[in-house]
Amino acid sequence: MQLASEDTGVEKVAAPSVLATQHGTVRPLAAEDLERVAALFLTKFRRRRRHLLDRAIAETAEYMRKIYLDPAGQPGAGNALVQINPQGDLGGFLGVLKARYELNGATLNAAIIGPLMADTGTDHGSAGPQLLRAVHQGEFDLHLTDSANRVSLAFARPMKYQLLPTHCLGWTRIFRPAAVASAMVRGRWPGLSRFVLDPCARAFDAFTRKRFEPPVQHSSSHRVHREPMDAAQFAQRLPTLVSDYALRPRWQDGELPRLLALAAEKQADGPLHFGGTYDEAGKMLGCYAFYGQAGGIANLLQLQSSGPHWGATLDGLMEEAWSMGCAGIIGQTQSRFMPQLFSYKNVFFRYAGGTMVRSRIPEVAQAVRSGDIFIGGLMGDRWTRLSSDDFGR
Repeated sequence: MQLASEDTGVEKVAAPSVLATQHGTVRPLAAEDLERVAALFLTKFRRRRRHLLDRAIAETAEYMRKIYLDPAGQPGAGNALVQINPQGDLGGFLGVLKARYELNGATLNAAIIGPLMADTGTDHGSAGPQLLRAVHQGEFDLHLTDSANRVSLAFARPMKYQLLPTHCLGWTRIFRPAAVASAMVRGRWPGLSRFVLDPCARAFDAFTRKRFEPPVQHSSSHRVHREPMDAAQFAQRLPTLVSDYALRPRWQDGELPRLLALAAEKQADGPLHFGGTYDEAGKMLGCYAFYGQAGGIANLLQLQSSGPHWGATLDGLMEEAWSMGCAGIIGQTQSRFMPQLFSYKNVFFRYAGGTMVRSRIPEVAQAVRSGDIFIGGLMGDRWTRLSSDDFGR
């Protein structure tokens, strides 16, 4: 494969510390930028009014420091970028998390692209493209995102990103329809009391229980069972299950447990739970991690299986979320378990965010085209608090 070396002719260069054009300057995120970036994030993605921002800005800035300036406890390893316009104001921001992949035994540096935003008051449409071009000129072998909105898609597609259509979809499995509606209403209007909505929801859902209760579809044999696990067990077993992807993560010692600890800080959908499915001999067939709590809508973080056992693993996930009292469950689709999802009743699909990959290495591009890449979940940015949490509440 054509990696950066003297033999391939593909030159790998370090990212320039500063890139200047007539539209402004792009440079790495610094600690003094954090409050301005946090304020921009909250106004763009949380629709906060500026006079209500003070507490939220402080909390958001501190969180951004943790994941972008001190990732995995490694100070100075961040790769996020800011654009400063000619007047010296913040024009835009690009969140970047560094990761490692492997392909055919070679290690690849990957940039996981998160929030891309521009201040329309100071920017005239140049910040987004300028930030993307800057990260493309760095030391990364591939660039990926699993959460691009339609504006970001418009920027990225002309830059030769490969779109993974299946991964762009989100799925929802409804267990308790009235409770789902109640949770969505409270999410939109947090001031509404649970004591008003929940009794009505419970009464309605009692009548529809048989229709929406998840049957055991794929793992009808009693020889397949599910068991809870903790984060350490999940971190130990997940790498084995992803080994059949040609393009897969290469987690270093301690890196995956630290990543799971950060993911557990996410608050919007309840605590993070782990589970696995096993055969009668105790061999693990698959594992999953999801956020959930009784009465809320569970949110799948990661689901992984081996061979023909995706259905049994999905069954285990559904059964656990149902038993916990969740109103439903949402997740990002993957091509490897789409056939099993289609067999469930009361499953709905929607556009949830663009999943795209860019690389100049032909073998990487081929693996992406064939769908032989592990992407999304922990190899994305939806596990961060920036994806959903309401800071400063």
